Amino acid sequence: MTEHHPLEGEGPGENAFPHDSAALTTWLTTLVRNREYGALAELRRASCSTNAHIRAGWYGGDRHRDLFERMAFLFAVYHRGHSLPSYGHGSLGAAARRIGDGTGRGPDNPGAQRLLDRIVASRRIPWRHLQHAVTRLRSCEQAPPSWTELTEDLIKWNDRKARVAYWWSVEFHTPAVRNRQAQSAPTTRKDTTS
Repeated sequence: MTEHHPLEGEGPGENAFPHDSAALTTWLTTLVRNREYGALAELRRASCSTNAHIRAGWYGGDRHRDLFERMAFLFAVYHRGHSLPSYGHGSLGAAARRIGDGTGRGPDNPGAQRLLDRIVASRRIPWRHLQHAVTRLRSCEQAPPSWTELTEDLIKWNDRKARVAYWWSVEFHTPAVRNRQAQSAPTTRKDTTS
């Protein structure tokens, strides 16, 4: 029999399981690819816990079950009527740069600017505003943020060292010319947690 080693944050006698954001994204994209519209419709029902919500919560482990269920809801809202899954790319700040229309996108669009301001000003995870951002990206026919990265960012939302809201704001306001250069040379956020 193997010896049990406690996970970080696991107290004595607790049975904690680690979270897996990438596995959640893989499962959700598989639902779209396999046209499992019933499960996706269940995930869009935010007011009740369905079997699909419970399954999404499994990927969050003991500590992040609710967050993973809510992420699955956002994913399902974005993919309503889509037959191809989108893994998304970039942070929510970078994705918010894509919100807008012919008159302007991102910082040049007053609606996108107000939405991002509401998101980054929130002390608690701003689920309602995140849903609005996902809905706007969908209606603008723009790619969502990376679902895996968004999940990880929301796990760290209240971590002052991670400064998630700050980095989203930086990525939203990064000039377009700099964005093109950054796409050719990957940038990483400074890891202030070590």
